[in-house]
Amino acid sequence: MTERSLYADRALLPDGWSRDVLIEIGADGGLTSVTPGAAAGAAPRAEGPVVPGMPNLHSHAFQRAMAGLAERAGPGDDSFWTWREVMYRFLRRLTPEQAGTVAAQLYVEMLKAGYTAVGEFHYLHHAPDGKPYNDLAEMSRHVLAAARRTGMGLTHLPVLYGFGGFGGRAAGEGQRRFLNDPERFLRLVEAVRDEVRGDPQFGLGIAPHSLRAVTPETLGAALEGLDALDPGAPIHIHVAEQQKEVHDCIDWSGLRPVEWLLANVDPGPHWCLVHATHMTEQETEALAGSGAVAGLCPTTEANLGDGVFPAPAYLAGGGAFGIGSDSHISVSPIEELRWLEYGQRLTRKRRNLLAGGDAEPSVGAVLYQGALAGGAQALGRPLGKLAPGCRADLLVLDADCPALIGKPDELLLDAMVFAGNDNPVRDVMVGGRWVVRERRHGEEAAVLAAYKAALAELTA
Repeated sequence: MTERSLYADRALLPDGWSRDVLIEIGADGGLTSVTPGAAAGAAPRAEGPVVPGMPNLHSHAFQRAMAGLAERAGPGDDSFWTWREVMYRFLRRLTPEQAGTVAAQLYVEMLKAGYTAVGEFHYLHHAPDGKPYNDLAEMSRHVLAAARRTGMGLTHLPVLYGFGGFGGRAAGEGQRRFLNDPERFLRLVEAVRDEVRGDPQFGLGIAPHSLRAVTPETLGAALEGLDALDPGAPIHIHVAEQQKEVHDCIDWSGLRPVEWLLANVDPGPHWCLVHATHMTEQETEALAGSGAVAGLCPTTEANLGDGVFPAPAYLAGGGAFGIGSDSHISVSPIEELRWLEYGQRLTRKRRNLLAGGDAEPSVGAVLYQGALAGGAQALGRPLGKLAPGCRADLLVLDADCPALIGKPDELLLDAMVFAGNDNPVRDVMVGGRWVVRERRHGEEAAVLAAYKAALAELTA
């Protein structure tokens, strides 16, 4: 039964832009009908073009509070590995309550920027001394509460992290808050499942952290346990982010990281390989054909000096992709998409490299619509389309945004992605509920005040 409706002069539907679109929404927050060429009737009119909200497939929420803390040069070369030491130091004091406060601030920022769902790759499980809380899911529950408070859709991805390097090398002191064996890890997953079950705003999967943080045996146990809980649930893993990781994996197994995954676990459509930056042509082709999603985080990958994903070859092979803000050095889907293309331009010294040829010459359309589809697939929820059966997650763009004024349909996504830094998002709906109106989130003042207090405690 329709509970509310919205009328858009133009809206981005699965087959392209349409005019005079009546959008009807059910009581459960799902889309019941989307009708182009309709009369408005009593439906309120959107104040600009309507597009699906963007899924953010890779987030470590707590890292928003440390953005900007690792931008001073130290002795020797700075890299991902030196950045990681800054993160470990930051985590020595973070409480569950503070983690939830940081997540709420992050989710308000995400929503205002146009992200309407997030995959929370959650590996901060235990107390600073490494001992589990009485409730194994204590940290997770604070993140879930932050999503509920702010209205963010969320797929929770508890992380299995057991070791400090390939082949079961012992973890270091900085990693002790992350560590679980498969048995305790699966109990944590079950606890989260019991909390989110039946709520269409939430999904649940798992995230083996990386091949250096699991062994084949612990990875197999986690996958077997997940299969018993939900055989179609999302599985995310960091892979081939750094060249050192590739070299260490070869030393351990004789195979590169993506090569090892393809040979040993056969990742398919419910897998998301996060980063996958360093691949051979053969790995790129095989991953593109696997049905798995490449989880790309261009601003974080640039910030950490990771490298550039081989996007032209991957997209030419039909590979699925989505975007994530990862370390939250940026919380803008537009910036992620822009730098996905710009990274290719800088390395190849050409323009419009990710256009879809004659079928879709618009780079903005390829990027935005591709990230919608891949992000929805990776989060395992009905997202990314204005179509019946999907969640009513949508953005109303600001008709007065200078970058969008005068742009015909075929250029609107190009202008949104490439023409300036002004946020074009005016209103945001998630699950049929308005969470941002006229660029303001209803909870933003209270959330920001709590965030300021938490940061004052953490930096005292």
